[in-house]
Amino acid sequence: MTREEKLTVIEDLTAQLGDNGNIYLADISGLDAQTTSNLRRACFKANIKLAVVKNTLLAKAMDASDKDFGDLPSVLKGNTSLMFSETGNGPAKVIKDFRKKSDKPLLKGAFIEEAIYLGDDKLDALVSIKSKDEVIGDIITLLQSPAKNVISGLKSGGGKLAGILKTLSERES
Repeated sequence: MTREEKLTVIEDLTAQLGDNGNIYLADISGLDAQTTSNLRRACFKANIKLAVVKNTLLAKAMDASDKDFGDLPSVLKGNTSLMFSETGNGPAKVIKDFRKKSDKPLLKGAFIEEAIYLGDDKLDALVSIKSKDEVIGDIITLLQSPAKNVISGLKSGGGKLAGILKTLSERES
């Protein structure tokens, strides 16, 4: 690979790192062609981009990025694959599900919305991370609950102010 080609790869990687808030580093070495194909298919179905990268080029791209990757470059040893996803827990779920049939991929580290996770032992914690949509759904559910109480109080009170106040005060107790 020429110097110009390396610079182009670093620029592309830097742009990808900048465009994605959820970045996983995994080790998929030792997977045969069929298993690798199955992993790529699982990633595609989950809307996860999977790419094998050279550690030295990725380290330079991390340095050039505006993001603070902390100790994440320390896991850049051996085989490294990048996984980019819209959801923070998507790649973790794919890895965990895939490992029911295989001992790989191994999680080397992850960068999830400014938080850094190092090591395969963090996989379960990453699986349990809620996506933004899930958190928004939980918040909406919590906000709707008091509104539903008020509406049901209005309906059960018969539309008269005294009945409404009585119903609402009973609910507070």
